[in-house]
Amino acid sequence: MGTTMHAIRQTGSNGPSSLHWGTTERPHPGDGEALVRITHAGVNRADTLQAQGHYPPPPGVTDILGLEGAGLIEDPNNGTRPDGTPWKAGDEVAFLLSGGGYAEYAAVPHGQLLPIPAGFGLEQTASVVEVACTVWSNICMTAHLREGQRILFHGGGGGIGLFGIQLAKALGATVATTAGSAEKLATCQEYGADILINYREEDFAGVLAGCGGVDVILDIIGAKYLARNIDALAPDGHLVIIGMQGGVRAELPINKLLAKRGNISATGLRYRDREDKARVVRETVSNVWPMLEDGRIRCHIDRVMPAEQAAAAHRALLSGEVTGKIVLKLPGAH
Repeated sequence: MGTTMHAIRQTGSNGPSSLHWGTTERPHPGDGEALVRITHAGVNRADTLQAQGHYPPPPGVTDILGLEGAGLIEDPNNGTRPDGTPWKAGDEVAFLLSGGGYAEYAAVPHGQLLPIPAGFGLEQTASVVEVACTVWSNICMTAHLREGQRILFHGGGGGIGLFGIQLAKALGATVATTAGSAEKLATCQEYGADILINYREEDFAGVLAGCGGVDVILDIIGAKYLARNIDALAPDGHLVIIGMQGGVRAELPINKLLAKRGNISATGLRYRDREDKARVVRETVSNVWPMLEDGRIRCHIDRVMPAEQAAAAHRALLSGEVTGKIVLKLPGAH
């Protein structure tokens, strides 16, 4: 086996124009890690933020972009599946990473390897790992969404939004979502959303406050929406902030939060330690994979692009033209 590989390398912090396909050192798995030959990698908003210099990897993590993907195990290094059976070289696998997915190989902690859902291929699975773990860990493990409650997803046309709509519906919730076009809202409705709000034309907080508010909000925007999110909460509601597309600083109306007995959580999947990530992965495989396998949740891939075109993929995602996910296809993938 050689000592180098191809990967997307970042040469600056000016967004897509700083991303280039080149060679770099192949990773060497440490204790508790498997070596995976990557065939497909999902593209996420977090990747675009890193390329812009706003979301650096945790200390000790490679600066190669990419938080999820799928491929073949090259060296299992004594790793075992969630059910305790051993992984073998050549097994198809999905993975969750803190970085390193836009490359031909990755060293993946054993606890962050996931089986391929029955009926899914590598391409499909690469598009759902990060969103599945993000949505389950936040709306279920953090906000404890229950049947009969109402939930709001911002950015319903994105990967997290479309996945979250389906998962919340499968749990018996009423789902509200925001999106910026009639076309995206129509897609949200197709995937199960009940309350459709065009944020360019309507005030989501006013719409939702008028119907009693929502019990849970999964927010990818951050500062820009903080006050209005609190306005949209029902009594004892829970706002979970997972993104900062709308900035990082805002004034918190504590009086409104107190009056509603509201809760605010801010979480980042990328910065959890290995043990915590392994717990999220186990719960996701146990609870969400059956929903993928029986069709309650479908993946929505907007386009598949060669990994060498990662810069173009980022431009497309930043333009707002993408519905669902973009997947990068690594050389040699079928």
